[in-house]
Amino acid sequence: MADATDIVQRLRDFIEGSGLRYNARIPPERELCETLGAKRYHLRKALAELEAQGLIWRHVGRGTFVGSRPVLNLQDVTFLGDLVTPEQLVAVRFAIEPELCRLAASSATQSDRDQMALCAEKCRSSEDWRTYEAWDNNLHHAIARATRNHLFLYFFETLNSVRRSIVWGRPRETRGPDPGYVSFAQHDDILAAIFAGDGAQAARAMSVHLQSVYARMMERPSVDWA
Repeated sequence: MADATDIVQRLRDFIEGSGLRYNARIPPERELCETLGAKRYHLRKALAELEAQGLIWRHVGRGTFVGSRPVLNLQDVTFLGDLVTPEQLVAVRFAIEPELCRLAASSATQSDRDQMALCAEKCRSSEDWRTYEAWDNNLHHAIARATRNHLFLYFFETLNSVRRSIVWGRPRETRGPDPGYVSFAQHDDILAAIFAGDGAQAARAMSVHLQSVYARMMERPSVDWA
């Protein structure tokens, strides 16, 4: 049997390699113990650690799911998604996300920075759009968590839930992002500023990223904007 540290990495590798979609249920604990060669105690510690990182969420009686815990129920998300236009959603992103980057630059811990770097690398190595979108979502969420501001985090998660309800599953012309996909370099610029503690530059870099996203959305409405 592997120790707790090994199980965290094995569990992370399993989730990343399983092809499970965002909010998909992962196998039950008994099955995971057999698959990963883990004791139940070590597995539960690993699940708790990945949940703290926002990679999974758990609901008593329902199971464990991929991604961060939704803050709205699906009916609320659907209701807001029907009311909000893409242009309105982008306007709110412009108001909130640069400020999240500014705050993260002064509040992020080394663990936060490691998680952001991991998400950016996973975006770059994604072979299909679904995988890219999931890791892009994790990256933006990691920035929001790094602010240590729970009210801002709530607003971001509400915004993000509505964003995903609007754009998730829209058709793409390619299977996945090409190596020169513009968002990769923009993510790098955002993280470089956050890691350097430069809040003003981090906010500017996020604004540039969102402007680029908005431009692509207007030019090709069938393409996701993330």
